[in-house]
This record gives sequence, structure tokens and C-alpha cells, in this order.
Amino acid sequence: IAKSPADGTPRRPVLSVSARKIKDNAADWHNLMVKWERLNDNGFTTANKIVNMKISEQLQDNKLEIACDNSAAESEKPTPKYNQELDNCCAELLETLKHMTKIQLKMEKLTSTTKAICDLETFHHGAGNCRAPFFHTWPTPYFYDVSLKLSEMYKKELQLKQTIVQEIAHSADQDLMMVYLSSWLYQPYIENSSKLLLEAMLLETGHRQC
Repeated sequence: IAKSPADGTPRRPVLSVSARKIKDNAADWHNLMVKWERLNDNGFTTANKIVNMKISEQLQDNKLEIACDNSAAESEKPTPKYNQELDNCCAELLETLKHMTKIQLKMEKLTSTTKAICDLETFHHGAGNCRAPFFHTWPTPYFYDVSLKLSEMYKKELQLKQTIVQEIAHSADQDLMMVYLSSWLYQPYIENSSKLLLEAMLLETGHRQC
């Protein structure tokens, strides 16, 4: 399928199968990262509700301990409705994590596909032969390097989120709960360079214009 001049260099007006796949992968990376951020925002909202309910529950327990003896406090646990709300939020956060896990697996698949394209190009043209870039300046292996960097960031971040989901509803330490919340929101394993890498890949493949 012929493409417009903006989609490739004048030297290569029709993209090869490998080039087209790499261009599609770049678009997929963009879409997956946008979906991840949306899920991250939703997850933070849910996690924040969980923490607020836990803190409120602790305050209620403290008031009961002050007003009554321990035996009386034991008989006045928070109402089932309140606990049900907490359970619902925990289930919602777990569901968000499942969606994020699927996204991260798709990112790994994109990286594997890019590696396969690099291997195919090497097989056809030889490891030592310097050949023209698919698009502007990037050699083919650089697409794999960028994909691998991004994939590793999201893999580590997912592992952190798995820990947060497992622990946040069971923690009684308010400071620790706030650390969990902050970690979820600011995603320490996803470096600032991730956006730059994505934008550079979109620019190289013609999805972005200079």
C-alpha cells in the first residue's frame, strides 16, 4: 500500500513489511501508555478511598476504646455496610491491576515482535552490513532498545503495584498507607525519559511531525 510522502523518506516511498510493523508498534506503544495512565489515575482514586476508609475506621476504633472498655469496643465493630464498601473498593483496585497486567503483557509482546524484526533484518542483510534506516535516522536495533527500556520500566512498576494492592487494605500504619498512595500515583519505576523515548519513536516513524 503506497503511503504519503510524510510517512517515509523520499528514498523509500513504500514502506517494507518490517517498517510498517515497526510503525504500527510505535502507535501501539502510544495507545498502551495512554491506557496505562488512565488506569493509573483510576487506581489512585480507588486506593485513596481505601486509605480514607481505613483511617476513618481507625479513628472510630480509637474513640470506642476511649469511651468503653475493650470488651465493649469488641462488640461495636464497624457496620457490615462499611466493610462491604471497603471490600468493593479492594475488588475494584484488583480489577484495575488486572487490566494493567494485560497492558504490560502487550508491551512485552511488542518488544518481542521488534526483536524478531531485528533478527530478520540481520538474517537477510548480515550483521556487518550497514543499511539505510527504515525511516529517518534510527538503525533498526534502536527500536528494540527503546521498546526494551520501556517494557522493563512498566514491568517493575507493575510489580510495585502488585505489592501495593496486596498490602494497602491490610496495613494499620497510616504513614505506610500514604507511602503506598504516593508510590501508586508517582510511579517511581517509570522514568521521565519514557515520554521522551515514546515521542522520539513517534517522530522517527512519522506519527509526529517536526
